Amino acid sequence: MTILDGKKLSEKIKNEVKIEAENLKKEGITPGLAVILVGEDPASQVYVKMKAKSCKDSGIYSVVHEFPATITQKELLDTIERINQNPNIQGLLIQLPLPKHIDPTIVLEAVAPEKDVDGFHPYNVGRLVAGLDSFAPCTPLGVMEMFKEYNIDVKGLDACVVGASNIVGKPMQALLLNKFATVDICHIYTKNLAEHTKRADIVIVGVGKPNLITTDMIKDGAIVVDIGINRLESGKLVGDVDFENVSKKASFITPVPGGVGPMTIAMLLKNTIKATKATK
Repeated sequence: MTILDGKKLSEKIKNEVKIEAENLKKEGITPGLAVILVGEDPASQVYVKMKAKSCKDSGIYSVVHEFPATITQKELLDTIERINQNPNIQGLLIQLPLPKHIDPTIVLEAVAPEKDVDGFHPYNVGRLVAGLDSFAPCTPLGVMEMFKEYNIDVKGLDACVVGASNIVGKPMQALLLNKFATVDICHIYTKNLAEHTKRADIVIVGVGKPNLITTDMIKDGAIVVDIGINRLESGKLVGDVDFENVSKKASFITPVPGGVGPMTIAMLLKNTIKATKATK
């Protein structure tokens, strides 16, 4: 069994990003990322701080626009438009979730597709599904980068993606299909989850339910990627996979923490460099 070490790989990518940022600065271009944070969700605040620190460490200029939860949708859209027009900012992301009175679909569609480093704009979603060059969401993109690093060729393999969110599950399916895996996607209404996971060469799960995937649900030698992050009452962070037991059966597996999590921010930085290069 091999641990897919996302923490180690993310550091490697951040170093590569730093070199690319330095090269761009020699050409008079400073990569810039803007983050919009609405409200005071503790998890969102932590994520945004981590993103800002990673940008600073990698030589990317970053600015965080913080707004109270009472901001109107129009005020938020006006801010997005100003950032869209700012030539010094190449990447823009909206930290989710947004307050209930704000429509996330309208807000995400307001982001200029060429600055959509989170890969959530329908334009980028469509290009991803069509197998065209686009910005892909950072978490599933990070999973593909891990496969590449560990020489895991998904072509012809049976993959089961558990969770069908727009942020992880659906783009994960598209990325795998684009590399010629055969993809089965499961969700809350799937009748017998184990039937799907048992026959898969690759099981990727991200639903936010501790120990959802147990050892009897995967076959010997399966590649298991755990995108879930759950905090137990004890304070311990765990994923959606029973790591202790499943790891004895898997050929490759991601830990939580230290697996996919660090890769998400690394791919955000990489997407920002990509957006910057496209403006040259």
